[in-house]
Amino acid sequence: MSRLRIFSETDTTTPSLATSDQAEIARELQRIGVAFEQWQASAPVAPGDAPEKIMEAYRADIDRLVSERGFKTVDVVSIAPDNPQREVMRAKFLDEHFHKEDEVRFFVAGSGLFTLHVGEQVYEIKCEQGDLIAVPDSTRHWFDMGPEPSFIAIRFFTEPDGWVGHFTGTDIAQRFPRYEKGQAG
Repeated sequence: MSRLRIFSETDTTTPSLATSDQAEIARELQRIGVAFEQWQASAPVAPGDAPEKIMEAYRADIDRLVSERGFKTVDVVSIAPDNPQREVMRAKFLDEHFHKEDEVRFFVAGSGLFTLHVGEQVYEIKCEQGDLIAVPDSTRHWFDMGPEPSFIAIRFFTEPDGWVGHFTGTDIAQRFPRYEKGQAG
């Protein structure tokens, strides 16, 4: 189940808000300029399906988003728990960073934890199947796919180099809990 928890940047244990209500998640994230939507496939898809089949199942929403935001590239990424590079891939995104374009991801399957550092608050969003998150450019954040990553995501890009991470050098991401699938809450 999707979840939002909001913390003070100085308190990693007691959220000021914790909710799994998707409408409330969307409202809270909208306050900081983050879009959060749920999409439904127009046809069944499964892990192992070709990227073209996956994108076709979400064609109406993909086309709407591309039209609204001017994305030039859309692709599908799939990561399985047995990926031999999973530890390297996980570590790559665990430090606080930002991008020079919006980071937009739709979870076709599986889950991941986006954590946003906005002002003096930290917004932890567990995204699962059917969730789209659009993090505005220059928003400090980190992403944790867990120790056994398992997800399929559709990614949207404006420029090929826009997705490069610009790391802040802070230790804030290390102070907050890591994503462990099956964790309580």
